[in-house]
Amino acid sequence: MKHSIQPFFALLLALCLILSLAGCAAAEKAEAGVDALGEAAIRSDIEAPAEEGGKDIAAGESKTELFYADKSAMEGVGLSGELNEAAPVYDREASLAEPMAPDDAGGPDDNILPGDAPDDLPSSAEPLKLTAAEWKDNDNWPFFTNLVNTAAISFPSFGLDPRHRLEVRVQGEDGTPRANETVSLTDAEGSALWQARTDKNGTAYLFWTEEQSPARVVCGTAEAPVQLPEADGDAQGNSQLRPVEAVTLNVGTEAQTPSGMQIMFIVDTTGSMSDEIAYLQKDFSAIAGRVGSEGMTWSANFYRDEGDEYVTRTNGFCSDVSEIQAKLNAEYADGGGDIPEAVAEILTECLAGQSEWDENAVKLAFLIFDAPPHDGKEAALQAAVHAAAEKGIRLIPVVASNAERETELFGRALAILTGGTYVFLTDDSGIGNSHLEPIVGNYEVELLQDLIVRIIDENRP
Repeated sequence: MKHSIQPFFALLLALCLILSLAGCAAAEKAEAGVDALGEAAIRSDIEAPAEEGGKDIAAGESKTELFYADKSAMEGVGLSGELNEAAPVYDREASLAEPMAPDDAGGPDDNILPGDAPDDLPSSAEPLKLTAAEWKDNDNWPFFTNLVNTAAISFPSFGLDPRHRLEVRVQGEDGTPRANETVSLTDAEGSALWQARTDKNGTAYLFWTEEQSPARVVCGTAEAPVQLPEADGDAQGNSQLRPVEAVTLNVGTEAQTPSGMQIMFIVDTTGSMSDEIAYLQKDFSAIAGRVGSEGMTWSANFYRDEGDEYVTRTNGFCSDVSEIQAKLNAEYADGGGDIPEAVAEILTECLAGQSEWDENAVKLAFLIFDAPPHDGKEAALQAAVHAAAEKGIRLIPVVASNAERETELFGRALAILTGGTYVFLTDDSGIGNSHLEPIVGNYEVELLQDLIVRIIDENRP
């Protein structure tokens, strides 16, 4: 019996060894297959662009026609979802954001932060695909007056009151619009109430307060009376805002042709603005490259608040894109701590105090911010906005995430009073915290870079 069992155990041992070797080979093959699948998935994630309707939106090309989509068609589907997948997500709560190297437009690539910067900064070579939209209250004045009359929105906002407005159109004897003409609104004694410059379409907007009585509008030797509508009230006796009939003035002087453009960026660099700073650091050179260099000068200015490393940091204009890029790259988000920031101070310096604004240039100032000014700064803000209107500086507020309703109304007042346009970031990019839904009509969403370029092109002389 002993001799008959021994061969049986030998056979069994050999069989176990064969099965064990076969199992190891299968495991190695499976592991190799998983690795191959993972590598393919990673490669697909890198190489395959996000698509919307079969179009590449990740190749760095201009796709204004793709993103310029009606918002009502984007609720929960389509562009919003595609951009959420394509865009990197940044932590808005981080106090610092890593400055990003500019695109291949000749700018510097020095990413060293000044001072002591933490080691755990978010890092990405991808541009921030921020999405935004604009709203022009001056182009939708009946809608605006209805919002005011129904108390959906209210003014003044930090001393700025855009409710009482007169639209003036200045043209030559042949009916051709006259750009950059100075237009004044006066009272019966001839004292100026408001002064502005006409845009490329020959249009200027003049304003007065409830305590003032406008009588005439003047442009050079041409003038016309102002016809105010009779006062009206609702059932509760509240005063109702009534549109004033537009005035057309014919001027016989030689047309003034604006020469060149001055583009200013005014940026809030407090701790909540890391996404927007990183965006400018990455995309500024691309924006400058798309609008071209002919006749273009740029200025980059920054502000925080009292008690921070600085309150304001202002710079003159220059045509050297790399110099502006270097100033942007040197900035990072820090400071703040409360909601209001030094908005009045920076607007005073950039609009009223800046001596380099060119009399004959088209002038745009993008204010990128997410918080209102401090209370008690009404007089300074009024003076800054008056100065901007007189010089023909059109303010374009760009409101970021975390903004509250008072910031929206303040931004809209700035845009209305200077003939600019109100821009607001949207949630469609999936970047940062939630963005306030403004009280406006239907609007269209596009990439912020495309929107900035389009606004510049639309104002080009």
